[in-house]
Amino acid sequence: MYTIYHNPRCSKSRACLQLLQEAAVPLKIVDYMHQSLSAEIVRSFAAKLGLAAIVRSNEAVYKEQRLAEADEETIIQAIIDHPQLLQRPIVILGLQMLIARPPEKILELLND
Repeated sequence: MYTIYHNPRCSKSRACLQLLQEAAVPLKIVDYMHQSLSAEIVRSFAAKLGLAAIVRSNEAVYKEQRLAEADEETIIQAIIDHPQLLQRPIVILGLQMLIARPPEKILELLND
């Protein structure tokens, strides 16, 4: 089963979701803007993808919270408190995980 951590307000996330739906794969959609992220899941994203890769450093809250100078736990907590900081969409299939930017990157998992 594919799991997509999805932000419905993000065009890239919507495009990735559409590709997954068109492929008719078993799919779990996590709207992380409305379903709280746990520290455990954010840590798993950071471990697999790299902390810098999962943080949207262009968000205003990133600068307001001075996260460029923060330690890992502070950044993880900031992502939990401000989910818009999470890079999206993140797609998981089994042990594989990727940030589907551009959305066509999801084809790597679909074609495996």
